[in-house]
Amino acid sequence: MKNIAASLVFFTRLPFWRLKAFNVPAVYYKQVINYWPVAGWLTAAVMAGVLWGAAQILPYPIAVVVAILSRLLVTGALHEDGLADFFDGFGGGNTRERTLEIMKDSHIGTYGVISLIFYFSFFYLLLSNLSLEMACLVVLSADPLCKFIASLITLFLPYARNEETSKSKVVYNKMSASTGVISVVFGLLPFILLLKIDFLPAIIFPIFVFAGLIFLMKKKIGGYTGDCCGATFLMCELSFYLGVMVILNCLAV
Repeated sequence: MKNIAASLVFFTRLPFWRLKAFNVPAVYYKQVINYWPVAGWLTAAVMAGVLWGAAQILPYPIAVVVAILSRLLVTGALHEDGLADFFDGFGGGNTRERTLEIMKDSHIGTYGVISLIFYFSFFYLLLSNLSLEMACLVVLSADPLCKFIASLITLFLPYARNEETSKSKVVYNKMSASTGVISVVFGLLPFILLLKIDFLPAIIFPIFVFAGLIFLMKKKIGGYTGDCCGATFLMCELSFYLGVMVILNCLAV
């Protein structure tokens, strides 16, 4: 439970820290990435709930914007910040050292701005082209699923910095067998329960994106950072939505 508490505190901006049960020792924050899909249940539920509720009183496209904003508020745009830093570093860095330096810089650059514009535009278009019911089901499935996929990064790459130079001052522990079981259950269960088997091939899309990003990170910086984790999650999530759209279009033919 302490690992779950640490994950909810780390990956959201909700005031869990005010509760005594969530005041856990710093050592538990080294495991937060392995419990990332658990936090995904919360952020997905908030976003899907806001989308459903807002769509009852607002035009659907506006409800989609409100839903996206709700997740940004819950997470503090943590992953979007990572996406911008990732593109700034990998787009502007010519060496490993320079790439890591740019990613740690708090200022956003051209690549970061462009990445956020394309990300939010694509996310909005994918969501707004789904029916309300389907959008809610995909939100509930995609968030924990893609956080699970992104959390596997510790199995393939070492951390590119040390604890002292890490932005969050945390170096994640590699996923163990026990944490892996928890991550698998929380990551896959919503997808299995909520979406029909027709949408199983949609998982291929984030897996390919994950594999490509792993290759790029290994080549560019020889490892991963917290920013890489956030960027990987968001890009995997977008690709899952894209996969769902492809399958829907094929089924409609």
